[in-house]
Amino acid sequence: MSADVKDDNQPYDEINVTPMLDLAYVLLVVFIIMTTASVQGIKVEAPQTQAGGSLAKPQTKAITITAAGDVFLDAYPVDMATLEARLGQYKSANPALPVVLKGDAAAHYEKVSAVLEICKRLDITEVGLVTRKVAG
Repeated sequence: MSADVKDDNQPYDEINVTPMLDLAYVLLVVFIIMTTASVQGIKVEAPQTQAGGSLAKPQTKAITITAAGDVFLDAYPVDMATLEARLGQYKSANPALPVVLKGDAAAHYEKVSAVLEICKRLDITEVGLVTRKVAG
């Protein structure tokens, strides 16, 4: 007779780990997707330039203008009045507040001009424009 045959009343000695591994893999995939989704910001198509280099500083505030004309302050949607109020608060806390303006290449020049006017009214002199370096 075969030694592998067991009676119905005898307990099995092995544990089936396949469902546990399936659950672990699913949780790992969900964790990876959620982590990469939270890191990304608002995607815009930046204009291209020849010069390179990053203007970002640790306390830099980022203003993003999408092609549709929506304005974001550090990835949070704002209108022009709210943008001016929040930049004023940040400026009072840090007199040398650096600001980076990231506009879509198809964004209306009027929105970019309005954001720059707000920076001028608040006496924010460190304003950088984000562009994409041309390959080649």
